[in-house]
Amino acid sequence: MDNSNDISKVAFIGLGVMGYPMAGHLSNHGFDVTVYNRTTSKAQIWATEYSGKFSATLSETTQEADVVVLCVGNDDDVRSVVYGDTGVLNSMCAGSVLLDHTTTSAELAEELALKCATKGIHFIDAPVSGGQIGAEDGVLTIMCGGKKDVFDTISPVLSSYSNQAVLLGDNGQGQRCKMVNQICIAGVLKGLSEAILLAQSSGLNIEQVVDVLKHGAAGSWQMENRAITMSKNKFDFGFAIDWMRKDLSFCLNEAEKKGVPLPLTKEVDRQYFSLQKRGCGRLDTSALIKACRNA
Repeated sequence: MDNSNDISKVAFIGLGVMGYPMAGHLSNHGFDVTVYNRTTSKAQIWATEYSGKFSATLSETTQEADVVVLCVGNDDDVRSVVYGDTGVLNSMCAGSVLLDHTTTSAELAEELALKCATKGIHFIDAPVSGGQIGAEDGVLTIMCGGKKDVFDTISPVLSSYSNQAVLLGDNGQGQRCKMVNQICIAGVLKGLSEAILLAQSSGLNIEQVVDVLKHGAAGSWQMENRAITMSKNKFDFGFAIDWMRKDLSFCLNEAEKKGVPLPLTKEVDRQYFSLQKRGCGRLDTSALIKACRNA
């Protein structure tokens, strides 16, 4: 499938479990993609797999790019690649777009929008949901904040690896929507954990339970994709607790500023913290059931 939009050159920074396949989808959709990763060997492997290009420096990666995509770890990681003498803002062209898929604070999104504007660069905050599988299959959900004309311009980029991308308002609103997303996941996992514990203690077959309930009002992505592995104590995959706690900290900080109490979110965050202390920080978030067993 060829790209027919004015955007042709895309720089992609950050080839983790999400970024690697996302950059691949861009290449497969006909974009001229140059990738950068802190570990250059990974960028080299990507370039071989997708017949693309890689660069060992940020400035070389972003020169002449119409869109620069970030998919890194946290606020500090974003700042480290955006600012400073070697940051992307020094090498991006006026009129280009900085598109950040990192889950960050809303404050950082607003800060980046202002910094970009001083350089004549557009900015969209665009955290994603769907996990590694969603990235690999190109069916992510993307929550965006920014100006509509900029969002419309980069829509072909977003559609390369998503089945839904929505503009929710000004810069920062994409990140705030992602906070709402993470609170929903936390709540579902808390309820699912307790439900599985009751089902197991009652002698119910978890696979049968899932098969019955997934078609009704209790059905959820977490139930269909995590209930059985939770019942079998399998958590060595998926979205890590360490990353979820980072995301929940944004939720709790934002709620505190708005004067909104989040008792369930605070409880789940506390339980994830207890799991981190037990050395479980790299386990999937569905490992919440381990904390519920010991509650």
